[in-house]
Amino acid sequence: MSSYQAVLFDFFGTLTRSVQRGAAHAGTAELLGCPADALSEVLNRTYYERASGRFGDAEATLRWVCAQVGVHPSDQAVRAAVASRHLAVRADTWLRADAVPVLAALRQRGLRTGVISDCTHELPAFLPQLAVAPLLDVQVFSVQVGRCKPDSTLYLTACERLGLTPGDCLYVGDGGSQELTGAERAGMTAVRLAAPDLATHMVFNADRDWRGPTLGTLAEVLALVDTDAAVAGVGGRAD
Repeated sequence: MSSYQAVLFDFFGTLTRSVQRGAAHAGTAELLGCPADALSEVLNRTYYERASGRFGDAEATLRWVCAQVGVHPSDQAVRAAVASRHLAVRADTWLRADAVPVLAALRQRGLRTGVISDCTHELPAFLPQLAVAPLLDVQVFSVQVGRCKPDSTLYLTACERLGLTPGDCLYVGDGGSQELTGAERAGMTAVRLAAPDLATHMVFNADRDWRGPTLGTLAEVLALVDTDAAVAGVGGRAD
């Protein structure tokens, strides 16, 4: 049996394919009465503030964003824009073809699984509708915890909910938000997913100096835990 007891994944760019804002986001800007490029600039600049839930719920956050652009939409427009943005983010989100098979295979091996994601209000709302949801034992969202990666709080929250120590967990991510460094600092083993499509992935604060283990596909996680299990069977994992 593997000496890991859980494998925890980043969501965007890891369990999903490369993410970029698609055309549907223009509709959100139109509902708010602001230029799409101005809205995108503020969204990019304030990502971590919004992803830590600093401005309240989805409507309050969008009102704050609008104020930065200099527009003040009606309550009805804000509600419509929140719904529009939810659909736009969902439209940008495509699971990797091997996400469900890998999660299922890990659980068949007796490992727990989970997601630790820097995200705004949309992901917690639509993740339960995705095929990966029943295969995740824990879901930790920055917007709910009030911290973003690489803060250890996110990783330790996942461990607490699983009843495990960080040393029991393998963390897999594309490297955004310095998440790999953060996972290691929290006491986990971390590996980077470097799939070819991630060259176009929208990422903030990337772990550019990461020199640790790298995987080319999500499916390679299975070989990694199987190798670890073989090592553990002959005297423990080689750290």
